Amino acid sequence: MSEVLVVTSKVKKFIKEKGDMNTSAETIEILSKAIEQLCIRGIDSAKADGRKTVMARDIIIDHI
Repeated sequence: MSEVLVVTSKVKKFIKEKGDMNTSAETIEILSKAIEQLCIRGIDSAKADGRKTVMARDIIIDHI
C-alpha cells in the first residue's frame, strides 16, 4: 500500500453517518490513489502554465 492521503477516521465517520455503513481498508487505499492522481494532474497543469502553485483550476474531477 502506498502512503495514505486521506484521514481514515474522518472517511469512516462520514460513511457511517451518511449511510450507516462500514468502510473497508481497500476503500481508503483507492481514495488515496485517487487523491494522488488528482494531485499529479494538478502539478502537471500548473507546470504547463509555468506556475509553481497548484490551484483549484488545476484539479479536474471527471466523475463527480
